[in-house]
Amino acid sequence: MKNRSKIIHCSDYHWDGVETKQYKTEGTNFKDITRYSLLGESEDEWELNMQTRYFEVQPGGYSSLEYHRHPHSVVIIRGKGSMVLGNEVHEIHLHDVIFISPETLHQFHADKGEPLGFLCVVDRYRDKPGVPTEKQLDEWLGDCEARKKCRI
Repeated sequence: MKNRSKIIHCSDYHWDGVETKQYKTEGTNFKDITRYSLLGESEDEWELNMQTRYFEVQPGGYSSLEYHRHPHSVVIIRGKGSMVLGNEVHEIHLHDVIFISPETLHQFHADKGEPLGFLCVVDRYRDKPGVPTEKQLDEWLGDCEARKKCRI
């Protein structure tokens, strides 16, 4: 039996042998965010049916506003900020755990003057994100606090 188990060591939110990637390659609906694919993308990790990624949003930055058919599991491991989750805005802090259910709008904001870093676990094989239009946001959210926080 071949053992492909491994440990990827971390120093100051950088993992040995894991490159910093662009958050996304298309679109302008995000700002100052990077991504690390930690587990689940390598050929030798084919047994994993999920991917573990680390995202880091720099102060003043935000992730894309989107929704998916698949769920997300998120753990905040650096800093604090806020997020749009459905039609609400939530403050998020170090070690908070977040479940994002399918078809739920979500967007992370590093709006507390410090980097916001989080681990995100998703299905390895998943759908592409849906990005709402201004018109959809107005229909879905109206004039609530979440609508005012959304950046697209």
